[in-house]
Amino acid sequence: MQRRQTTTTHVGSVTIGSDSPIRVQSMTTTNTNDTEACISQALRIIRAGGELVRLTTQGVREAENMRNISDGLKQQGIMTPLVADVHFNARVADVAALYCEKVRINPGNYVDPARTFRQLEYTDAEYAQELQKIEARLVPFINICREHHTAIRIGVNHGSLSDRIMSRYGDTPAGIVESCMEFLRICRRERFDDVVISIKASNTVVMVESVRLLVKAMDAEDMHYPLHLGVTEAGEGEDGRIKSAVGIGTLLTEGIGDTIRVSLSEEPEAEIPVARRLVELIGEAARKREEAEAAIHDDTLRLDFDTDDNADLQLLAAMTAGGALIGHKAHNLVITNHGERQEALEDSILQAARVRFTKPEYTSCPGCGRTLYNLQETVSRIKEAINREAEHDERFRTLRIAIMGCIVNGPGEMADADYGYVGAGPGRVSLYKQKTCVEKNIPSDEAVGKLLQLIRSQE
Repeated sequence: MQRRQTTTTHVGSVTIGSDSPIRVQSMTTTNTNDTEACISQALRIIRAGGELVRLTTQGVREAENMRNISDGLKQQGIMTPLVADVHFNARVADVAALYCEKVRINPGNYVDPARTFRQLEYTDAEYAQELQKIEARLVPFINICREHHTAIRIGVNHGSLSDRIMSRYGDTPAGIVESCMEFLRICRRERFDDVVISIKASNTVVMVESVRLLVKAMDAEDMHYPLHLGVTEAGEGEDGRIKSAVGIGTLLTEGIGDTIRVSLSEEPEAEIPVARRLVELIGEAARKREEAEAAIHDDTLRLDFDTDDNADLQLLAAMTAGGALIGHKAHNLVITNHGERQEALEDSILQAARVRFTKPEYTSCPGCGRTLYNLQETVSRIKEAINREAEHDERFRTLRIAIMGCIVNGPGEMADADYGYVGAGPGRVSLYKQKTCVEKNIPSDEAVGKLLQLIRSQE
């Protein structure tokens, strides 16, 4: 297995792509205006092995405070690059570029208006005018980044595609890729090369297929930018790790990926050891994947292991099996370890690859400075409540529940979910049935009970 060759992107003192190691990173969950809290959490991420640290910058004030956070870390001799995460306000990206080593912008909401999930109609001329608007706003930002030696991450989320893209391409990998390519073409015309790309989704099939398609699209236009991989809103615990390993691991074993993040609804530093282990297991997983796929029989992928490390077993099995299952080369999975059948692990991997659902599924974001409630506590409460109901009520046994800290990716990433629990404001939650909001601004302490009532009310 050979790693895809890319150009080199410079993010401060860190290089991404080409012959550089695969970089691992995480994101703070603290309020970006709280300088000391952000520095403290960034240090925990860095000490765990994180090579880049991302912080949300939802407004100009947060973007400006990135200077204080950066200065505070440098005073302690820490030169780890900081990445500003920007949504909805292009002006914020301009400010953040002054103080950060990289700025992430989301094509779905950088220029396009907020999503309404309405079908829009554009003539070719009107569509071209919309692209000109993007260029008019993006080029000045590129020039700021060029002047300050700031890299750009073009980060497309499946959950935040614009109405414009959705209307022309639908909710498809082709739409996700085109949303990215629109921005990449401008970067290339401007001869700005310090670019990293990410395409993320909570659905592993969509994520993998979209990244593969993007690589083909870039190759066709002679682009070779490095890629950041992640399964967004993967959840927590074993399920979050397995889901991440299925999506990220499938691509890593195909030689795709230059930097990764494992997005868990846990403390951010907990993501780093998992990400590092995925990187360490690439060679072994790629070999096992090739052998197992060559031996598929009766629509069944068979994997045999001999390890006493359960965490490694989970990651390695998921990385090895993911590609075959997502590619529909097999629809059944048999895993043995020390000769013992691992049926629970089989079920988890099959579910993560969207092949077979045998238990409730929880799509939950990792949290950031935008999160509007105690995410980890809420995820635990919802899982406990749903799993308890599933013991005696069939309606709950294969439910898909999305637990989102804020509205940024909420409705979009809930496309696969039956019900959504979304932060609507401080101490307030809105409930969704698929993409439709059915109850707004519920006090947080009542929201879990309201979610159960909503599910029970459905026939």
